[in-house]
Amino acid sequence: MARIIAIANQKGGVGKTTTAVNLAASLAAGEKRTLLVDGDPQGNATSGIGVDRDTIRHTTYDALLALARVEDAIVREVQFKTLDVLPATPDLAGAEVELVDVPDRERSMRRALARVRGEYDYVLIDCPPSLGLITINMLAAADSVLIPLQCEYFALEGLSQLLHTIQLVQRGVNEGLVLEGVLLTMYDARLNLSRQVATDARAHFGDKVFDAVVPRNVRLAEAPSFGKPILLYDVASVGAVAYIQLAKELMTHSDTNVSAAAAVPADR
Repeated sequence: MARIIAIANQKGGVGKTTTAVNLAASLAAGEKRTLLVDGDPQGNATSGIGVDRDTIRHTTYDALLALARVEDAIVREVQFKTLDVLPATPDLAGAEVELVDVPDRERSMRRALARVRGEYDYVLIDCPPSLGLITINMLAAADSVLIPLQCEYFALEGLSQLLHTIQLVQRGVNEGLVLEGVLLTMYDARLNLSRQVATDARAHFGDKVFDAVVPRNVRLAEAPSFGKPILLYDVASVGAVAYIQLAKELMTHSDTNVSAAAAVPADR
């Protein structure tokens, strides 16, 4: 069964989509069967990974509102044989309103993904920069949350609302939801501010902060305009190296969790 990871932060411009696209590509390059779910009406993960919008028949919107089977909405073998994409278009914004009258609406995405979960090792969800009903759905469907944290002023202050929302989801619709980790993004070692944010994040979250740090990198910023993950645009760049390291850490986390679960004796 896939591990479903929601990549979330209500602040915009912190590297959510960049992380979703490039982590998905790195996992797929490591021969892990990966599904990238674009949960943002802006659809940047869809275009950034290289999905041709003219070929899209169904989207996350259709899967969320049960207007089409999620299997029919998934675009197969995008850039890598082991990478599939559930694309999004601006129509998804309308789901916020249309879900209001749907019974058990917070679990709509969970029900949709349950149909294909067994096909993958990882499902990564790119959440919108808000804490509305779409984000709640994505958190309700996930096993864990990965939080990209921009190494800039006020970065930590904005996390309190997100963490509160995660706690509400845990209490209400998904008690198994956990924090996968915090990823430092847009890091510039030359700036005291970047180093201070990194220090504060590690002091607050401890070993939940990934060792991998995503630096400010021109090549990483250019890649989406070519519809390619950084691995295919410039594999030698520091951005590519950072996301490869992150994928390795994530796979190690998953292997550790599986080993720990296997070590627990069954009830007699």
